[in-house]
Amino acid sequence: MTESSLIELARRGMLVTIELAMPILVVTLVVGVLISIFQAATQIQETTLTFVPKIVAMVIAFAVMGPWMLSVIVHFTSSLFNNVPVMIR
Repeated sequence: MTESSLIELARRGMLVTIELAMPILVVTLVVGVLISIFQAATQIQETTLTFVPKIVAMVIAFAVMGPWMLSVIVHFTSSLFNNVPVMIR
């Protein structure tokens, strides 16, 4: 395994990680900003008001994006396993 193939493998792994994490992070960020604006407008400073909607939004995002996320990780893993003989040389 050469340095360039190892670097390429690490780069692909990081890109897949970012690609899988981004939808959940964006949903959580948007919900957090909306809740912060609501709290600033109403001056309600309840801590559960920030966590519960974020958790619900994350669960919904996982339910909606789950099949796509699974296909991305399965495709990456299968291509990784298929390239093992090439990487060993």
